[in-house]
Amino acid sequence: MSKNENGLSIFALGGLNEVGKNMYAIQYEDEIVLIDCGNKFPDESLLGVDLIIPDISYLIENKEKVRGVIVTHGHEDHIGGIPFLLKKLNVPVYATRFTLGLIELKLKEHKLLRETELIEINPDSNVTFEHITVNFFKVTHSIPDCLGMVFRTPEGNVVHTGDFKFDFTPAMNEHSDIHKMADIGKEGVLLLLSESTNAERPGSTPSEQMVGEHVEEAFKKADGKVILSTFASNVSRLQQVVDAAIKTDRKLALLGRSMVNVVTVAIERGYLQVPNNMLIDQNEINEMAPENVAILCTGSQGEPLAALSRLSTGNFRGVDVLAGDTVILAAGPIPGNERAVTRIVDNLLSLGAKVIYGTGSSSGMHVSGHGYQEDLKLMLTLMKPTYFIPIHGEYRMLYHHRLLAESVGVEEGNTFILKNGEVVDIRNHEARQTRKVRAGNTLVDGMGVGDVGEIVLRDRKQLSEDGMIVTILTMSKSEKELVSDPDTITRGFVYVRDSEELLKDVNHLIKKAVNELDEEERKEWGVIKQHIKRSIGQYLFKHTKKKPMILPIIIEV
Repeated sequence: MSKNENGLSIFALGGLNEVGKNMYAIQYEDEIVLIDCGNKFPDESLLGVDLIIPDISYLIENKEKVRGVIVTHGHEDHIGGIPFLLKKLNVPVYATRFTLGLIELKLKEHKLLRETELIEINPDSNVTFEHITVNFFKVTHSIPDCLGMVFRTPEGNVVHTGDFKFDFTPAMNEHSDIHKMADIGKEGVLLLLSESTNAERPGSTPSEQMVGEHVEEAFKKADGKVILSTFASNVSRLQQVVDAAIKTDRKLALLGRSMVNVVTVAIERGYLQVPNNMLIDQNEINEMAPENVAILCTGSQGEPLAALSRLSTGNFRGVDVLAGDTVILAAGPIPGNERAVTRIVDNLLSLGAKVIYGTGSSSGMHVSGHGYQEDLKLMLTLMKPTYFIPIHGEYRMLYHHRLLAESVGVEEGNTFILKNGEVVDIRNHEARQTRKVRAGNTLVDGMGVGDVGEIVLRDRKQLSEDGMIVTILTMSKSEKELVSDPDTITRGFVYVRDSEELLKDVNHLIKKAVNELDEEERKEWGVIKQHIKRSIGQYLFKHTKKKPMILPIIIEV
């Protein structure tokens, strides 16, 4: 059921029961406003896939109703899908100054910048549509210019927090506007959507100021180069590195395309203060004394092609990690990336580097940008919502956030734990979840968007596990008989020189399988191929316990 009756509806199109790919929609009658459009990165099961973005089928079906997309902040899981959205729906994009800078980089890459209407907003902005008016409030996160949002509708006020934490000593003076939040709560919040990433973690999120002190201390103790890897978007962390480099008289080099891009945007728009002549080219690193150099690089999540991974294996041209250098991983591993990060740490240690890694108190080099339980309870207490939807998290996170909401006064039964595609409808101030729209994952593979499905992924998995066999049959066009012996080629299945007898038997079996067919069956290529696949497949599994992909090719002469 996807019919929308008159009234207010909240759509979860991404970010539910997952971390990443955030996208939500608010609809009042014939007006849809989108919140964020992110991506997430594939795990090892999605072979060859580059990105995962939200399925926007519902929005395309209702494209005449979509008024625009409003962006909470500039992280990939909130902006990474915007270029793909705009290729289908050319709607205005509303975002803060720094966030717009990051979005512009993506639009240039996709050749969409000239065609897109980009509208700058700030915490004091008002965006007015026909039925919905949107106001904003400032929140603290791990990137500049983050916003929460209030959607004022005829049914009542809906609040989306964005990603947030409460840090009373934040870097770069990025304070949350608690007074404004309290005023919104006093006015009345019908429904609150609040992020759930750290809903399992007790206490309050540590302050970013703690990280700056530890970074400076590590710089002072370092004898050789200092190489620090973090999320490029964490501009406050970048500023801490710049400040530590100034105090220890080091020049700074940037490695990795995203690091260079974000630093360029941050400097141009006044969010990062870097002295003149401090930045050096990567070609100058090895020419300088190690104790006079610091490096900011990408790769804190173990990405195999990122700068830190290449440094750890000695494959970054012109830059070497030397014994005595200090390497700092100033970012916690996203769940699923632990093994890749551990591999890089091992490689760096084997090169003789001193490696500082780990989150929280174990290293002091990273604190989360997402609120712990006490932060989440404070947001709930300020907003005092009638209804609550925990967002941005896997199921266990959403579940724990519901318990927190009930502990601070949200009535039991007024919290909705949704899956992507599920809709909360509000009519006469009463909320219900009774319907779904199409939602899920759209896979981006190279230039293809959405053209990789289950069948393609299944074939890739089979190829990766057991390889393939290609058998070429030359058949008489008139008599429908083999005119020569089959030719069999394998890739990733067996080593040919060690398996000559096996392949001879396969060729013999192919001839037998073709000869078993009667004249009418041999006229149908599909019948011949299926018979060969079945015969070879059974034989190979019996003798090798493998199931390679079998591709018969028939040539008529």
